[in-house]
Amino acid sequence: MEPLPGHLTTVREFRTSDLDDYLSIAGDDRVTAWMAFDSYDRAKAAEVLAGIIERSARADRPDHMLAVTRQGDDHVIGFARIAPSGPWGAKLGYAIHADHWGCGYATDAARVMLRFAFTTQGRHRVTAAIGPENEASIAVVKRLGFSYEGHLRDHVFTNGQWRDSLLYSLLEHEYVPG
Repeated sequence: MEPLPGHLTTVREFRTSDLDDYLSIAGDDRVTAWMAFDSYDRAKAAEVLAGIIERSARADRPDHMLAVTRQGDDHVIGFARIAPSGPWGAKLGYAIHADHWGCGYATDAARVMLRFAFTTQGRHRVTAAIGPENEASIAVVKRLGFSYEGHLRDHVFTNGQWRDSLLYSLLEHEYVPG
């Protein structure tokens, strides 16, 4: 798959050489506090990255877990994922390295993934499930036009406890390319 450019970011396939950058995100408790998984050590990050790369090569690719880089810099500063949810829907997820929070990268990468979901994949609906305390991520989806749908109780088990999620969605006719 060709890299997908945004205004601030480029979203591209992961490579094995991205391990250190990936670990700096997926192994950072500041980031994973908001994720559906606990922080990885190096061995776990290598295993997960190998799985991402393996899935990306499959003809029946189950999802698109992609690396987020800044324009003009190939170092990975985050990741974004679009995964099928039924025949016409998809789930959106994203994470940015804590050192790059507040710069607009999550919004830009999510916008790129929405463009991919609605135009390339022909999805009708994209959802995002976000922890209620994750105000920055909630602001991202609101900025992109998502609507609040509901509160999912004990939705994710992470960091040793159950966590609720707030469900947001964007429909194809609501999508505004940007």
